[in-house]
Amino acid sequence: MTIFDLLFLAAFLVSFITLAAAAYAAVRGRLRRAFSILRVWLICAAVYLGISVAVAFLAPQRVIAAGEPWCFDDWCLTVENAKRTDTNYIVNMSISSRARRVAQRANGAWIYVRDENDKHYDPAPDPAETPLDVRLQPGESIAAKRSFDLPPNVRELGLVTGHGGPPCGLLSLVIIGNGGCLFHKQTMIQLPLE
Repeated sequence: MTIFDLLFLAAFLVSFITLAAAAYAAVRGRLRRAFSILRVWLICAAVYLGISVAVAFLAPQRVIAAGEPWCFDDWCLTVENAKRTDTNYIVNMSISSRARRVAQRANGAWIYVRDENDKHYDPAPDPAETPLDVRLQPGESIAAKRSFDLPPNVRELGLVTGHGGPPCGLLSLVIIGNGGCLFHKQTMIQLPLE
């Protein structure tokens, strides 16, 4: 968890309390007070979102090298190797847990690859593959593989993953530092095209 995750949680809590106070004032017949509270909340929310968009625009794209783990709290994905065949592109990876005491999983995990034009390619469906949201015991690591159908003229390729919501969903904008989708600068693992 980063400082920006904590800032988002604090902002969410303050927003909840502020909106409850505005609703309470409105119910008590103090409409002027309720609208005053809402106006201050809207200004603060606009400043917060403005900061998030500015950070997304100014921050460089984070590119992780193949072989390095990409971790979300204690759930990590590491691309071990990747290769192009005549018909598709195969990515071998490991999914691991850095947790020390509890079993865990990445609920709602998703994955895709993107090319130099930000075109997204979903993995080919294969029910025999290890699911991304497999339950892992503390310190456990498990191998996984995904196959992608790509056109032959792709010059640059990156693997993008996440969990808990759709790619480039609302949370990617409201958590400062996660808005790379807005400017096509998603964090990704650089994949070789050999």
